Amino acid sequence: MADQPNFDIQEAHTYFSTDCFNKTWDTMDKDGGRSTEEDMEMLHTAIASLWHWSQRQDVTDENLSVGYWQVSRVCCLIQQPYNARRYGRLSLQYAKDLAPFYRGYAYETLARAEMIANNRVNMLTYLEKAREMLEQVEDVEDKEMLAKDVETIR
Repeated sequence: MADQPNFDIQEAHTYFSTDCFNKTWDTMDKDGGRSTEEDMEMLHTAIASLWHWSQRQDVTDENLSVGYWQVSRVCCLIQQPYNARRYGRLSLQYAKDLAPFYRGYAYETLARAEMIANNRVNMLTYLEKAREMLEQVEDVEDKEMLAKDVETIR
């Protein structure tokens, strides 16, 4: 059996779940494109963030839905539609009892995955569901953010 670490494991999960999530966003938002190495780092930090969230004692379905969504979006960015679908479905699974904003984003990433897979029929189905959820979002900022992302899917 391994020795116990000399740090608090839950504090480490809290730190790395957030730090890796933010690093992923920074790479996603990088101006001027990303290198192959940056794409892989972005994928790894997204998955690491999700894993650390899953280990936290305070994890919620909301945290997991967002984490799975982020991994799905990264997979879309690096042109991996199969993985994007897989993580998008998990995002939707965890969002099923959450506010329409979270379900809307799960449908958004599934539509995006189908877009990059050139599967227009499924893309349009998921896009319509994302728009249905968008109609139900009450918070103005959340609604604008989701609408902006939904509009980029064609």
